[in-house]
Amino acid sequence: MESREKDPRDRRPNSNMAAPTRLGLLFLLALLGFLEEASGGIGEGASRDDDLLLPYPRARLRPARDCTPVRTGSLKHESWPQHLTTPGAGRPVVRTFVSHFGGRAVSGHLTRAVAPLRTFSVLEPGSPGGCSQKRRATVEETARGPACQVAQNGGFFRMNTGECLGNVGDFQEQQSTTAALSCRPRQLPRRGGGYLSEEEVLDTENPFVQLLSGVVWLIRNGSIYINESQAAECDETQETGSFSKFVNVMSARTAVGHDRDGQLVLFHADGQTEQRGINLWEMAEFLLRQDVVNAINLDGGGSATFVLNGTLASYPSDHCQDNMWRCPRHVSTVVCVHEPRCQPPDCSGHGTCVEGHCKCEGHFWRGAACSELDCGPANCSGHGLCTEAGCRCNTGWMGSNCSEECPLGWYGPGCQRPCQCEHHCPCDPQTGNCSTSQVKQCLQPSEVTPRAGELSFFTRTTWLALTLTLVFLLLLSTAANVYLLLGSRAERNRHLDGDYVYHPLQEMNGELLATEKEQPGNTHHPFKD
Repeated sequence: MESREKDPRDRRPNSNMAAPTRLGLLFLLALLGFLEEASGGIGEGASRDDDLLLPYPRARLRPARDCTPVRTGSLKHESWPQHLTTPGAGRPVVRTFVSHFGGRAVSGHLTRAVAPLRTFSVLEPGSPGGCSQKRRATVEETARGPACQVAQNGGFFRMNTGECLGNVGDFQEQQSTTAALSCRPRQLPRRGGGYLSEEEVLDTENPFVQLLSGVVWLIRNGSIYINESQAAECDETQETGSFSKFVNVMSARTAVGHDRDGQLVLFHADGQTEQRGINLWEMAEFLLRQDVVNAINLDGGGSATFVLNGTLASYPSDHCQDNMWRCPRHVSTVVCVHEPRCQPPDCSGHGTCVEGHCKCEGHFWRGAACSELDCGPANCSGHGLCTEAGCRCNTGWMGSNCSEECPLGWYGPGCQRPCQCEHHCPCDPQTGNCSTSQVKQCLQPSEVTPRAGELSFFTRTTWLALTLTLVFLLLLSTAANVYLLLGSRAERNRHLDGDYVYHPLQEMNGELLATEKEQPGNTHHPFKD
């Protein structure tokens, strides 16, 4: 058989290898497309979700806890009074720690927030409705819209579908034995943690404001509660050792709870599963030393994320698409501490939110939400309706508190209508009916006292004519007095002629001297006063 050396100038592909090459390229492109779709797009900042810390097998749904009442009795939640603060209590207190657990140095954050009913929110991923859409987003993205001062990852979710697990904001996902931390208003608002039934979650008479689910009740009423929580999880229904490993393995961890002052406490510790971090026992003991009373464990591992003022402040354990770097994971729900907010935010349309408290407008809106009308202790005396302008009295009643019945002779709304009965008899104060009762007697004409401002046209005319007559007489009298005064002054000036005249005393007495009588024409005297 003759062998021929291949001419290096011959560039034609081998027909036997062309088809497999094309198939290989198509397969590679399809694989890249699948990976891009699964990861939300290969690019900078995308997490590989490679640090998994799962309490339950991924192959099946979480089973029902039928053994819970048998092993632990009726598990109930714990409640605690709120932290009594004044408006403007300040921002949340964030402390960064580096502590040693079993000889390992672990870093993390501990946050305390007052008045969680107004400063704490559970956020759905990305935006409201994220759980129903099975959306996933980083903590930074979710915390950006509500302007969270502190934000952490929240509850568990399914990695393959993005489905939120446990009781969250819309309460659509129900897990009867999911450990949950709740904020719910009462006359004295309280918060706590524990296992909630579906009936408690859907209670409309005492509804929840915020509700967040986790796995394992870490601390109950000041004591570690991990063993009891493991018993409630029914180990025989799980794969051997899976849940025990979840409890005891070192990894990144997060938790939420409250202390003895009723302040909300958020915990975060950096780590990586089986390499660094802490287990649930070490986290519970650390929280006990911080005076935490009730706490539940939240999602950990690669989901553990801490964001401070919109900036990532933790060390993620998931690798980025470039294996050299670490990237935060796209998670489900997020816990957020923000500026105090009013409930409802618009103060029911009757006030302004100032530092988390509603300042009610007007004189009669009251209550924490400015939703209650209050017209004073009497509250319209049962004879009227309290409105924004005050008491609106029923027919037949009057006064600021509707406590005065219409005076005799008047009836109708505001007692503004005079009775039209014969012989000045009183009428019914509500209807104006003239069929008088036995108690009320017919009035004499002099007893009918018209109300001020309700005088008849004739009476007003009479008073006007009388007033004008008196004014005219007063002016006439004044003019006469002025005329008499001016006349007397003119007469006196005419007699004196501007000079003083000497008059002998005898003339003043009516006796004239003889010489003066003889010379009647001589009226000039040398002496003048």
